[in-house]
Amino acid sequence: MLPPIEPARVAAIPDPTLNLVDTLLTLLAFFVAFIFCGLAVVLVVFMVRGPHAIDPKDPASAVLLGLPIQLAAYLLTVAFMAFYVQSKYGVGLLRAVRWNTPTRNLAWLALGGGAVLALGSQLGGRLLERWIPKSMPIEQFFSTPKSAYMLAAFGILVAPLVEELFFRGFLYPALARRLGQAAGIGLTAFLFTILHASQLAFSWAALLLIFLVGTVLTLVRARTNSVATGVLVHMGYNFTLFTMLFFATGHFHHLENM
Repeated sequence: MLPPIEPARVAAIPDPTLNLVDTLLTLLAFFVAFIFCGLAVVLVVFMVRGPHAIDPKDPASAVLLGLPIQLAAYLLTVAFMAFYVQSKYGVGLLRAVRWNTPTRNLAWLALGGGAVLALGSQLGGRLLERWIPKSMPIEQFFSTPKSAYMLAAFGILVAPLVEELFFRGFLYPALARRLGQAAGIGLTAFLFTILHASQLAFSWAALLLIFLVGTVLTLVRARTNSVATGVLVHMGYNFTLFTMLFFATGHFHHLENM
């Protein structure tokens, strides 16, 4: 009598090892998406409202047009990330970047840690106030309550997710694998700082604070092996800053107090 045939064992798909090529292709995809979305939105506005509907010198117009463009570009980039890692590695995006949803207690701790980080950043800003310009380029976009609410929603709900997916999900592991953990953390934080440099008038003091924030976010990713935890810290950080601005400006109605 023949022995029973055992079912074939399917080998588990290993977690992918994202590299710098993956990261650079994702960055290229973002630039292409941003240009495409920008041209599409501008064309639609011109067709619907005429060529004079956009005033490039008006900060409110820049926000009303720029944020939808950036949101669309971000969504297309995340879609590219998901398609790319599925096609190349045969796994989902969240597994590829080590999303690793934290426990409830860790999630609350991450949000609270983000709030503490924001308060520490504000304290650092006070200590370095003499070296920080009185006005920053980013402040001009807070010209109306509507633009302020849009920026707050984008800064709390969208930017932390996409930035953490790219910087701590794609970039940091690739750098750490080639350069070591310490260098990977430092270089990731530095490139994260460069992203915000123009918004902060290239002020060394303001950029130092952003570099420290980026370092903490990358340390969270390295220590917890969880991009999701870093997203929550980032959200808690931005939420606290926007909440402080909300009350300091009378519910965004006195933006001259920024």
